Amino acid sequence: MGLFDNIKNKAAEAAKNAVSGGNRTVDVVFDKLPDTYEEFVALPQAQLQTPFDTAALTVLALCFYPQDKELSLKMLDFLRGPRPLSAYDKSFIKDRFMDADYVPRSYFVGAVPGNDYTPSEPYTIKASENPYSYDNEGYAKIFLTSGGADSPRYVQLRMTKDGKWYLWEQFILSGIRPCESTNPWA
Repeated sequence: MGLFDNIKNKAAEAAKNAVSGGNRTVDVVFDKLPDTYEEFVALPQAQLQTPFDTAALTVLALCFYPQDKELSLKMLDFLRGPRPLSAYDKSFIKDRFMDADYVPRSYFVGAVPGNDYTPSEPYTIKASENPYSYDNEGYAKIFLTSGGADSPRYVQLRMTKDGKWYLWEQFILSGIRPCESTNPWA
């Protein structure tokens, strides 16, 4: 046994226990949406025990951006843990919201172009893994389905030594079909 093998084995075991590594889809359900940062961090999913929870919270945090940018960024910083948003990250998010504020809402079940991306209640996000989601040790790619896109988008997460899953990168703000109410071609 090498000098650091026991550390690698613990990390691998924690990752294995946290996820199944298959084709699982998890419904992350929010009975009530938070109104404040304190309510956000008090959500059961804010324990960041699974990559599915952190991915769903990423969507929820981005939904706040159009009405309260600072609150949204504070929520995202919480999800990023020891690695806060950079100036580039903040600029990227701002650019994505210049044309459309409905993209994050589109990841909730029931939110489609025909209803201007209004989610069904209870507020549910379907988060999925695939056989390649955990190819890189300590990282996970969780796929989210948008009601306005043809293929899922993903959120990359990183597990820390305490077993929590933190937001590493998100790829969910790409353009989708516009709301029918604003689409002259619909």
